[in-house]
Amino acid sequence: MTITDAEWAVMELAWARPGLTGRDCVNALSKQRGWSRSTTLTLLRRLEDKGALSTSELGRTKAYYPAVEREDAAMSETADLIDRVYRGSLSQLVNTFTRKTALPREEIDELYAMLRRLEGESNA
Repeated sequence: MTITDAEWAVMELAWARPGLTGRDCVNALSKQRGWSRSTTLTLLRRLEDKGALSTSELGRTKAYYPAVEREDAAMSETADLIDRVYRGSLSQLVNTFTRKTALPREEIDELYAMLRRLEGESNA
């Protein structure tokens, strides 16, 4: 599932505050992004059609809930980026990124820890 940048903003709101009504979403995104009511409702409908949001009826009001975990959506988006831009190569992505951006020592240590964990898993 691909989530656009605008849809991602809606999902961030849904992950932060599950059960928001359409009105709550319209108000929040109007303040955050300057979006109109119709823009927000269109994005909510698209996300529901994609299966990213689920709803429950509260009388005449809909409450919106994330139907996917944030980590799963992030993984899907990341995998799509790596496939499209880096021909499926995670190491090429990391190489490109680290040539352009200095990493703090903590992040370098985290990367080493991840690589050691992965190496241990592949040897098991």
